[in-house]
Amino acid sequence: MLLAFVLVWAVLLGYIYVEAKQTIANNSGFQKFGHALTLALTDVNDRAQAASVVAATAVWVNIRRRETGVLPGHILFELLDRDGQRIYASAALALQTLDHRQTQLAEQVLHGETYRVYQGETPQWKLRIAEPKRSDADILAYNGRFILPYLLLALPFVVLPVSLSVRHGLRPLKELTARISLRSASDLDPVNFEARHRELKPLVHALDAMLIQLRQKVERERAFVHDAAHEIRTPMAVIAAQAHALSRATNSEDRERVQVHLEQAIARASHLTQQLLELASLDDAQRAAPKQVDVSQLVRQIIAQAAPQAMARGIDLALDAPDRLTALLDVPAFQSIVENLLNNALRYVQNGAQVAVTLRGSDNGDVSSLMLSVEDDGPGIPAADRQLVFERFYRAADTETPGSGLGLAIVKQAAIRMGGSVAVSSGLKHRGAGFHVSLPLARQPPHASSQETM
Repeated sequence: MLLAFVLVWAVLLGYIYVEAKQTIANNSGFQKFGHALTLALTDVNDRAQAASVVAATAVWVNIRRRETGVLPGHILFELLDRDGQRIYASAALALQTLDHRQTQLAEQVLHGETYRVYQGETPQWKLRIAEPKRSDADILAYNGRFILPYLLLALPFVVLPVSLSVRHGLRPLKELTARISLRSASDLDPVNFEARHRELKPLVHALDAMLIQLRQKVERERAFVHDAAHEIRTPMAVIAAQAHALSRATNSEDRERVQVHLEQAIARASHLTQQLLELASLDDAQRAAPKQVDVSQLVRQIIAQAAPQAMARGIDLALDAPDRLTALLDVPAFQSIVENLLNNALRYVQNGAQVAVTLRGSDNGDVSSLMLSVEDDGPGIPAADRQLVFERFYRAADTETPGSGLGLAIVKQAAIRMGGSVAVSSGLKHRGAGFHVSLPLARQPPHASSQETM
């Protein structure tokens, strides 16, 4: 409120200052005073009487000037007859340097001080009046002191009703604060506060929406921990059972058989643990800084790592991508997408099947998008299950292929993290499954594409 009053004071002071400057520029007040005194001397013919009129006026004006304290200095008067002889002068030494040829208002410097000079004439007399010119600092200082008492008088009559209004308006907010402070840290139910004020309703709605999101997040994390514990318990139980069997094996054949099962259980537990860590890192709000990489080369390297597994099962693994495709992207997230889609395809297709990976960059003005597709001609996914496959730990009831049900969930989370999306459709020749990832990003123009087959 005080800052508001200071602002009002400054605005009023500026307004009055501009008006004062305009008044001075038009010379209205000083000029009218000079004209009035000149007219008063028109009917005066006696030299002594004319001098008395000017002298009395000078005394009265300067007394009033000192009493008001508004204007600085004294007004100087000089009266001459038609022959130029001085009849009266309030400060002869000061006014003797005046330019007597002036017939209108002018400015003169007298002993280092600037004066505004008025000159009027009658058939018998020549009148000159000199007034000290007011500086901008004088105008601002006087008007500032003039406005201040009125603002101070109005201050309590403004502050009191505004304070009462603000206190009344903040009462619902205090009630909301008290209600929230009484809640436990684990209580994430909506506040359900009945906000009567229109300004408070958006805050209450935002709080309820945030609490709902937090509750859903906590529920997802609890379900994730529960499912992870359930999933990891199975390989751990197998490891324990096989370790027990290994300790009781009596011949080398039994030990080799048990050791194979033990290594498979350890590999499954290791793979599940790695996927859990990968999914947790993608859920983290802290994102990796984008790096400029050759996406085509990165996909080639990932496919090269999977090539031995594909060749061992006679799977035709193909890549259709540009020779070079440079882009800025979250490299770890993109690697997770490619690796999990490729592993998912190789895991579920039969021996001798086909897996095709397609990489394209699409320009749309200043925004580019990266499109990745992994398609196969395997058993495919029923239409009813296509949206469920992205849920964590989801596995089709009729599948016999071992897995954790996290691969496609990682793909979806990584795509969302990069601001993109993933969709599922039929695969090659309307058979199998096809996964299509679209990622918005900035990249350099791609070069010519080529077909590679492994």
